[in-house]
Amino acid sequence: MRIAVDVSPLSHRRTGIGNYIRGSLAGLVAAAGASHEVVAFAPTSLAGPPRIRTALDGIAVRQLLWPLPASHAVRTAWSRLGHPCAERLLGRFDALQFTDWMYPPQRAGVRSTVIHDLVPLHYPELVTPRTRSMHTRKYENAARTCDVIFTNSRYTAADVSATLGVAADRIVVAPPGLAPGLTADGPAADRGRPYVLGIGTLEPRKNLRRLVEAWRLLDGELALVLAGGAGWGEREGLDDPGIQRLGYVTDDEVARLYRGAAVYVYPSLFEGFGMPIVEAMACGAPVVASAHPSLDEACGDAAVRVDPLDAEAIAAGIRDAVERREELVRLGLAHAAAFAWRTTGEIMLRAYEERT
Repeated sequence: MRIAVDVSPLSHRRTGIGNYIRGSLAGLVAAAGASHEVVAFAPTSLAGPPRIRTALDGIAVRQLLWPLPASHAVRTAWSRLGHPCAERLLGRFDALQFTDWMYPPQRAGVRSTVIHDLVPLHYPELVTPRTRSMHTRKYENAARTCDVIFTNSRYTAADVSATLGVAADRIVVAPPGLAPGLTADGPAADRGRPYVLGIGTLEPRKNLRRLVEAWRLLDGELALVLAGGAGWGEREGLDDPGIQRLGYVTDDEVARLYRGAAVYVYPSLFEGFGMPIVEAMACGAPVVASAHPSLDEACGDAAVRVDPLDAEAIAAGIRDAVERREELVRLGLAHAAAFAWRTTGEIMLRAYEERT
């Protein structure tokens, strides 16, 4: 079997979707072994190929990368016009997986995609108009044409079925895994004093502003360290001189920050899964997380859950996590041990085998 996987989002700085693409591809290649061929492809920007090659370093996969001027417009046109078929560029394949908002046309083979969440449909005010437009078109195409839709959680699977009207037998849950470096063993960041850690792109859905409000209620008990890309949306309150703003950090730096944190807080208003919760647990950090049900699978019974709209509740959760640190670390390490990219890859491969 020959499986083609779109990796075009890896031309940008990696976020949660990029991590899922890289990890699930590595798991799929490992599961396929010598019995199947996996090809990574990407119509991408002129600067994209070296970034993608760096992201895929260590994964033994053939790469078909096409650098294009105005690549976003080209990918949009390819998706909306419906030609040329992917076979013209990739040759024959048995299965194709498109991974983000692009939905390339194909003539034959199993058609699949990954849906991480339906945020643009449920909370349009929390995303940019362009994101809302792109992903809405992708959702509609996936619901209409895909033989299998992979989701990162049971929550998202149920949401896709109910909201998009996709039959349950066309949806397969393929939970995310952990990168090898995300372990409790290794160097920890030293920020000069014990700190609360928040990691996430600066955008309204991540709810970092309310984390700042909660931190102020702690009366200087802990420092606040925020890491993540610039994103979009309001920045009010995030420029407090007492906040350590790190911007985008590397995978190695993320692991160090998790290990050194007194508490990791994830106050997101809505997620498809919430993988940073599991990452923090794997690195030995006690976790405080939003009580939204979309995070239940990431949290298990190993996190302090709080109302993400209540700064006082978040502050109380932080104090609780500090007091229960030993218990939460133990529970978190056990919970995180269940997540592996090889498992994700095996689930995807089995779904393709069953449909060819």
